[in-house]
Amino acid sequence: MRIHVNVTIKLNKLVKYFVLSDLVLLAGWGLIEPIFSVFVIETVRGATLVTVGISAAIYWVLRSVIQLPLASFLDKYDGEKDDFYALIFGIIVAGGSAVLFAFVREPWQLYLVQALHGIGFAFYFVSWPAIFSRHLDKNKVSFEWALDNTAVSVGAGVSAFFGGVIASKFGFPIVFITTGALSALAALILMIVPELLFPKKTISDGAPSKMTQL
Repeated sequence: MRIHVNVTIKLNKLVKYFVLSDLVLLAGWGLIEPIFSVFVIETVRGATLVTVGISAAIYWVLRSVIQLPLASFLDKYDGEKDDFYALIFGIIVAGGSAVLFAFVREPWQLYLVQALHGIGFAFYFVSWPAIFSRHLDKNKVSFEWALDNTAVSVGAGVSAFFGGVIASKFGFPIVFITTGALSALAALILMIVPELLFPKKTISDGAPSKMTQL
């Protein structure tokens, strides 16, 4: 007896690109997760577990403080250009902070880079869901959110393993630079999407094209 399982998943183009970008970005940061505390203790002069705690607090508190006013500001404007620019800005700042970790040697440098890290992801986690949620396919809202969460979770889990391996064999800087490179790739993936977000006007009627409905 043969059992055939045929599963076809159809997603609109924007959802596909946004899930892929989210996967690449957060899988990149997943490389850092398992080694960050060890990096701080071994690399930053005079660092203790308190130093690790302070750096984490700076990231989470600054990110939290920025997100609400930023979201309120972006909601004041129609369209998605402001959300898109905020999204790209956030990825660039976050990716830059990843690379800067490779040069951290003093506690104040760690705290400064963590502040940039928090700013970058504040912009990212406000703008990415705003755009993504507007373009979800009808009757697939839960599935597409679950798809993104599953992709990111699996990607981060796999990259966490490789982060430890890479750090042990090649050192911490390679991990941070790789994360920065993956962040840049995530931004490049999204740069393909603007024509879907901001469709060009046609000469005949001046109305937006239907590309956002693909």
